[in-house]
Amino acid sequence: MSDQSPPPGWTPRDPDTPGGTPAEPVVERVPRKGGAGGRPAAKGGRKRTGWRRALPTWRMLLGSLVLLGLLLGGALVAGYLLVDIPPANAAATAQSNVYLYSDGSQLARDGEVNRVNVPLSQVPLTVQEAVLAAEDRDFHSERAVDPKAMVRAAWNTVTGKGKQSGSTITQQYVKNYYLGQEQTVNRKVKEFFIAIKLGREKSKDYILEGYLNTSYFGRNAYGIQAASQAYYGKDVTRLTTAEGAYLATLLNSPSAFDVVAHPRSRDRAVARWNYVLDGMVKKEWMDPAERAAARFPEPGKLRPASGLSGQRGYLVEAVKDYITERGILDDKTLAEGGYRITTTIDKRRQAAFVDAVRTEMVDELDPAARPADRLVRAGGASIDPATGKVVALYGGIDYTKQYVNNATRHDYQVASTFKPFVFAAAVENDSRTQEGRRITPNTLYNGDNKRPVVGGRIRFAPENEGQVSYGNITVNTATDLSVNTVYAQMAVDVGGEKVKRTAIALGIPESTPNFDAGPAIALGTMQASVLDMTQAYATLADHGRRTPYTFLEKITKDGDTIGLPDRTPEQVISREAADTTTSMLVSVVDNGTGTAALAAGHPAAGKTGTAELDRSAWFAAYTPDLVTVVSMMGQDPDTGTLQSLYGALGERRIGGGGYPARIWAAYTKAALEASDPVDFDLELQRGASRPQQPDVPQPPPDFPEDPATPPTGGQTDGGPDDGGQTQGGRTDGGRTDGGRTDGGQNQGGRTDGGQTDGGQNQGGRTNGGQTDGGPTQGGQTNGGQDQGGRTDGGQTDGGRTDGGATDAGRNAGGDTQGGAFGRRPPADYLE
Repeated sequence: MSDQSPPPGWTPRDPDTPGGTPAEPVVERVPRKGGAGGRPAAKGGRKRTGWRRALPTWRMLLGSLVLLGLLLGGALVAGYLLVDIPPANAAATAQSNVYLYSDGSQLARDGEVNRVNVPLSQVPLTVQEAVLAAEDRDFHSERAVDPKAMVRAAWNTVTGKGKQSGSTITQQYVKNYYLGQEQTVNRKVKEFFIAIKLGREKSKDYILEGYLNTSYFGRNAYGIQAASQAYYGKDVTRLTTAEGAYLATLLNSPSAFDVVAHPRSRDRAVARWNYVLDGMVKKEWMDPAERAAARFPEPGKLRPASGLSGQRGYLVEAVKDYITERGILDDKTLAEGGYRITTTIDKRRQAAFVDAVRTEMVDELDPAARPADRLVRAGGASIDPATGKVVALYGGIDYTKQYVNNATRHDYQVASTFKPFVFAAAVENDSRTQEGRRITPNTLYNGDNKRPVVGGRIRFAPENEGQVSYGNITVNTATDLSVNTVYAQMAVDVGGEKVKRTAIALGIPESTPNFDAGPAIALGTMQASVLDMTQAYATLADHGRRTPYTFLEKITKDGDTIGLPDRTPEQVISREAADTTTSMLVSVVDNGTGTAALAAGHPAAGKTGTAELDRSAWFAAYTPDLVTVVSMMGQDPDTGTLQSLYGALGERRIGGGGYPARIWAAYTKAALEASDPVDFDLELQRGASRPQQPDVPQPPPDFPEDPATPPTGGQTDGGPDDGGQTQGGRTDGGRTDGGRTDGGQNQGGRTDGGQTDGGQNQGGRTNGGQTDGGPTQGGQTNGGQDQGGRTDGGQTDGGRTDGGATDAGRNAGGDTQGGAFGRRPPADYLE
């Protein structure tokens, strides 16, 4: 019987194949629809073509993920096995930092770590819980590391939501005790594995105790016990919950959140303190009623080491703040010590600054006889405008007695020292008055007292010093005499925002308190520091080129040099804007409120300022190669509140042209004693040097009437020629033979008869007052300030009008711009 025929499509069994293995089946090739003849379709769907061929398949992706997981797991296992828990790092016995003058001699040594370890049992439970509420609320239940928090912190940092830490308390303890504060990948990897191993080998209490004893709290205090003593003067066992919460607040930013050393950060510190207490309530570690009753616990005063007495503490504090605020080193890393910090402070000029303040002010103080003398403070800063280097800084009488640095604090108004920034903005922006006249030093403004500002969105009618009305005067004269009404109007003419932008460009920080762009900006209501103002004036001195100031020449540690920020100079306003402003400030020193600065013996440009209620008095000035700002401030030594300086040093009022200007002159003379006087090299705004034409449009008729009697002369009677500054004035008799006028301020000039024989008084301020014979005939000696006193004839009979500072005074037929000098206020009203 023959075999059955095989089914269609099957190959017959090959009888020669062992075991009867069938041969391959025959596959009938069925042409694909629309395809090339006979090619089979791809199994599972259409064949990948074009760009799809470059994409990995899901099998490839799955395989890659599995391989990556295996590699990562292997790396974690290897890291855990290879990384051991090291011995404690050097921070446990941190070194001192050495601060040097620019010549390499030692300025101060800051260090000797303040740490006293205590067992966890001595730390009140509520203080422990406050620390956990601030830094790691799930410490007792979480693992040693929190990968999710680390990824979240990294993402927030990368996306600009702020630099954040994803570290647990265990990781922070590892960083503090075993490693260091440097931000490197290597350190982060080690921290990760050591924290895992430590979390497996040690208890939570062990780790928390170590964390509390190694953390930095500021004030050179390492550990909770040292912090308790530094801030509250008590043992850690006696800390209250509120005090513990404040110490926990400091862990986030030890330097910034010290509300005594940095009053500006008080709001942020209190907000963080509230966050800590609210966290304790949320975790049920604190009763809501107790939370509601909690009040911010004011820390005690700083008690700096005796090695930082005198100016050394102020200098070290300023340098440390500069380093940490610019991210050169964080405060924890700096506190570890071992750094050699060469500063820009010139030892000779620093000593000269201290001597100037002592001889001109401190030696004159007598708190026992004059209670107001207890309130007097002084601050100063000096910068080389070409390099931006801070060469001298005066912070106060003694860092161990007055711990707040008067050169860097931001709580006093800068007053009229801000006015030059308004004019610089006017030139920079080619600004014009309400009547369309370009603003130059010769532009006329109405200087009447309480004149309402025109063109502003809010009503503003500022007072002039001494309530004096000046009539129409030039910007130059208004700067000489610091006329508030002129500059308030100018600020509106320029635009408050433009004025603010110019001030920021010059060097005033945008974050300055009360930096509002309204009309009052011209009067210096903002609260910049002395150092900030020195930076801004240094930009003017360097022809509009700003070089960011610095305290640092070099920082090294163990032979390595730390990188410093770039300080490339930048032209922030035009040279003509800066130089034209300088030209007017030269006039302030030569003819205005800053004449005391002439004692320096160098050409100078400057501006005086006296703040509201006389709480501060300023003199900001510069020579071509040195910029210095001096401020006197009133502060209650017991409460710290700002106080007026009325009656201090036996003066009815303290103005910027008095003690501050004299300190400036004494310091500048000593600081520049080795150099010859140098004149300013100025490129002025077009029209700045020529006098205003007589047919210039007058201010609009809606200006208020001047209540005072107009001065004789002025722009009409005699004008600037007939008896003015020409006839007998600065030409015929000059400053020598015939004074500035026919009977000018000299009569006999500053030489022949000078200010002595024929000086400012005979007939004094009494018989004929300041007029009959006015501040002309007589002198500061013969007839002095006493003959006749200020009574007989006083300021009325023959006062400031009839023959006063006009007819026989500086005008004799008229002051150039009329009215200004006839209404010049008494010396103690001048800023």
